[in-house]
Amino acid sequence: MMAADRNFFAYLDDMKIITILLPLSYHHGLSSSFSMTCDFQEHPLNIIEKRQIDNNMKYICEFSKEYSFEKQYLVTDEHGGKTELQIGAVIRTKAFDEKFYYDGDDLGVTLEGGQTRFKLWAPTATQVKIKLRPANSSFSEFVKMKREERGVWSVAVSRDLEFFQYSFLILVNQEWREAIDPYATAVTANGELGVIVRLEKTHRQRIPLPPFENPVDAIIYETHIRDLTIHPHSGVTNKGLYLGAGEHNTKGRDGGPTGLAYIKDLGVTHIEFLPFHDFAGVDELNRDKEYNWGYNPLHFNAPEGSYSTDPSSPYARIIELKQLIDQVHKLGLRVIMDVVYNHVYIRETSSFEKVVPGYYFRHNEMGLPSNGTGVGNDIASERKMVRKYIIDSIQFWLKEYHIDGFRFDLMGILDIQTMQEIRKVCDCLSPGTIILGEGWNLNTPLPVDQKAIIGNQAKMPQIAQFNDKFRDCIKGSSFNLFDKGFAFGNEHYIEAANEVITGSIGFTKEGTALFNEPIQSVNYVECHDNHTMWDKLLACLPSADDSLRMKYHRLATGIVLLSQGIPFLHSGQEFFRTKKGDGNSYRSSDEVNQLDWDRMISYKNQVEYIKGLIQVRKEFPCFRMRTAAQIRKNIQQLQLPSPLLGYWFNNDDGIILLINPSIKKQEVLLTVRDWAVLVDHENAGITTIRMLDGRDLIIEPVSINVLLKK
Repeated sequence: MMAADRNFFAYLDDMKIITILLPLSYHHGLSSSFSMTCDFQEHPLNIIEKRQIDNNMKYICEFSKEYSFEKQYLVTDEHGGKTELQIGAVIRTKAFDEKFYYDGDDLGVTLEGGQTRFKLWAPTATQVKIKLRPANSSFSEFVKMKREERGVWSVAVSRDLEFFQYSFLILVNQEWREAIDPYATAVTANGELGVIVRLEKTHRQRIPLPPFENPVDAIIYETHIRDLTIHPHSGVTNKGLYLGAGEHNTKGRDGGPTGLAYIKDLGVTHIEFLPFHDFAGVDELNRDKEYNWGYNPLHFNAPEGSYSTDPSSPYARIIELKQLIDQVHKLGLRVIMDVVYNHVYIRETSSFEKVVPGYYFRHNEMGLPSNGTGVGNDIASERKMVRKYIIDSIQFWLKEYHIDGFRFDLMGILDIQTMQEIRKVCDCLSPGTIILGEGWNLNTPLPVDQKAIIGNQAKMPQIAQFNDKFRDCIKGSSFNLFDKGFAFGNEHYIEAANEVITGSIGFTKEGTALFNEPIQSVNYVECHDNHTMWDKLLACLPSADDSLRMKYHRLATGIVLLSQGIPFLHSGQEFFRTKKGDGNSYRSSDEVNQLDWDRMISYKNQVEYIKGLIQVRKEFPCFRMRTAAQIRKNIQQLQLPSPLLGYWFNNDDGIILLINPSIKKQEVLLTVRDWAVLVDHENAGITTIRMLDGRDLIIEPVSINVLLKK
């Protein structure tokens, strides 16, 4: 509904501060006094500041009584003009947070027996109603809700409303807004309404998984549910869907494994899926016409419908996502969920903004929504009920869907305390849950010492961060397509490469510690963002032949897998994935984004090589040391001519790692004899390729070597 016409405006900006704006066109913006009326009682306001701003006269006034958020107030000027007092910046004060923090675990909808209970946190609302509609009906009924303590509105309907569609009507500042329940766990197609479901009907037993001792034991494989299976030769029946991503024993044109079976065979431990909470960007009823990565969050606790066989069924997407997770677990793999709690798709139309306008988002010094995310809004995670919402959501996914890890998109927007509490919740509910995030320092109005960024890693010791220094010095900058890193033959990156290979913990005296411990470093050279490494090589080395590009590519991926920290692979990286030069394919076509299973067959030797490196990492603990102290004690850097890098792991494994990024053969004289070659320029694995006859070793151009002492 339209807002009431107002001659001037008044806002509650603090618990006892009211800001009044009188247009200069209204009595020249002048008034010598103001009063506030509620329940037929009039209270004078004390003017403490007055100044002109643009075409308005701004008055800062003080209110001596206690403000009641349950009531409506009128502000009157000296001319007899009246206006409703609107909720202003008070919602972003600590006093508001303290007054209305609600620690209950019952927000949303609860079905018990034949009764349906609704609870909504909406402290600035003066009225709230539920709009109910039976499935497949255009008839709606409205039920008034009652205000309770801490700004919670509640009502119990003495009926079982399973399958009913619902929304909330909220009156704030004399405007009615219709919002979907922020805690909705099921929605209609395209997330237009919430749906009441019984989640216990979708319950299944948790599938036991093999032991997982430490984050550095993880090998993460990032993929997109649609990309994984949509290719015509994926061998998958339910292409692009939850069910397809969970199909076992699928085969490509050569009879080899594809999809989930292929990922299991590759040897990784964790599959990280791009967002699968409900998002905008794909019409769920016409999913083949659009594509999206999923970073347009709509409903954080409901699965995306475009991956379901029936987006119109509220249960289908829930059951099918759970089936996918179970299928992954049956193979002994774990699931990491990519979560996007840093922003919403469109602030103005989000449930957050409609339910409690202005509360869930940060605002800059001008009072405008901040934009550190680059999409027009930043979630204010430092506010108590925002933090609670995020933690409640994490708990929900852990308990209901058996998620094994979370990747936080733009984690640097969030605050440290929120991330610390998420870590505690995960440790309590599901020990071994891995948490990783993008700790970039973004321009959001949160004090630097509170941001969950790499610079504050010491305050989040059990949370891993994407190591952009690793990415940029090994591959070259993601923001300069033509910049070549150490693995592409750039000797200027040798010292930086040495630091990141040894865990980014300040391995050398001259080195700078990016992290305190290796479990904090996610090592990668490629992810869904930016150009694939193959496409970057095509740009960097336009005159080179493919054989040299493949060597550089193999070397960079090999360094990821054999460095201290947590290795992270982008799906298809192991067979030179290309996106046809598209550096930002978030809504490009399937032809650009799909995993090309024919390309996997064409580069089978490369896949086998990467598979062998994974075996080496998993077999020998020296490549996944737990602590910085272990790294410093057990790794000795070999004194080799630039640009070679070499390391002797002088613990029980007795292993040497040698890296040659140059296009020339290099000779290395070993101090002792009897070495078995496990990895060279052509082969990799845990079985001996050959034995060295003497102490001389020729390292082929652009190659990585692993030697085992016999």
